[in-house]
Amino acid sequence: MGAPRYADLLARLEAARARGVELGLPRVRRALEALGDPQRRFAAVQIAGTNGKGSTAAMTEAILRAAGVRTGLYTSPHLSRFTERIRVAGVEADGDRLAALEPRIAATGVPLTYFEIATALGFLTFAEEGVELAVLETGLGGRLDAVTTCEPVATAVTSIGLDHADYLGSTLREIAREKAGVIKPGVLCLVGALPPEADDELTRAADAAGAPLLRVGRELAPPDVPLGLPGAHQASNAAIAVGLAARAWLHLRGPSELPAEAVSAGLRGVSWPGRLELVPGDVLLDCAHNVEGARALAAALPALAGGRRVALLASIMRDKDAAGILAALAPAVGALVATQSSNPRALPAADLAAHARALGLEAQVSPDPRGALDLARRLVGPGPGGLVVVAGSIFLVGELRAHLLGEPVDPTPLSDPL
Repeated sequence: MGAPRYADLLARLEAARARGVELGLPRVRRALEALGDPQRRFAAVQIAGTNGKGSTAAMTEAILRAAGVRTGLYTSPHLSRFTERIRVAGVEADGDRLAALEPRIAATGVPLTYFEIATALGFLTFAEEGVELAVLETGLGGRLDAVTTCEPVATAVTSIGLDHADYLGSTLREIAREKAGVIKPGVLCLVGALPPEADDELTRAADAAGAPLLRVGRELAPPDVPLGLPGAHQASNAAIAVGLAARAWLHLRGPSELPAEAVSAGLRGVSWPGRLELVPGDVLLDCAHNVEGARALAAALPALAGGRRVALLASIMRDKDAAGILAALAPAVGALVATQSSNPRALPAADLAAHARALGLEAQVSPDPRGALDLARRLVGPGPGGLVVVAGSIFLVGELRAHLLGEPVDPTPLSDPL
């Protein structure tokens, strides 16, 4: 029998995906122990938050890589390929290499979920590839997320808003309590601007753990350097990224200052696909899929559109606040084309259009995303006069980004259970 292939790994992940989401740390801890605790073979920083954690992770990794650190980056979800989630020294993981590692995870005999397998694969990869510092994005919440089995030298919570209420709670205080689970005894935690009740919960958790807490707007200031990621909201993320990178540098290199040129080069050159990403001139891709993300997108649109006519091309999951997302975006767009990503949890395009019309937004329906893109382009007009904004769903952005850029996609599309 031949060596495991990437297609085999995707099939096994799809089988695990059927287990859905089962939050909790005992299973993954047992599996990691059986694997020799690979998470203890590299330093790490862990980032949680409702929005901004992926951008912050990308900036942190870019700064440290520019400083000469051998980095790992673990993020989720992916846009087109599962291998996007795991990067070493800025290079996406090889699918067949991950497939060769997975049987060792299966051999532990622990029935892991899709995300737990992905996390174990990330930890094994970083340990075996000689990563010095891994930047780890939390998947869901924090307290019971598989990533929280790491041993970080610093943690962060970028933002807290209402999302994933079925798993994290229906109030900001409850959600903050879950995300505060990334705080470790004595370990520095960096925090973005939070609603008062959320900030109270993080303060309580940090005090109980004896963890120093630094906040953007108080102890942390946005760096005075150009950012490669557009949007005013990225200034806060950049402040946290610089703080995380500085703490990681101190751990790795001792009492020396993080090189300023690495901070500048990392923040200027960072790339984070699908986040206010302009592709072939007339399409802006953004993974905003909750109200807070939609507000950030709406705030950034006037500068990015530059006076052009704007049409929103959107698909939104059934479990999201579709009316709230559209209400946040409506003032910044002229019309909506409602479509439906291939994810089975996508809200029917006709239902999404009904939400839009209830808000007074002109809406047309085109369930096929590629057909919807053609329709949206016709609505804003040919050439440089219009802008199509694709948002509302990470799955929609991933589909259309691959189509527009000719990006390779997995032979078996594999999305997260959430």
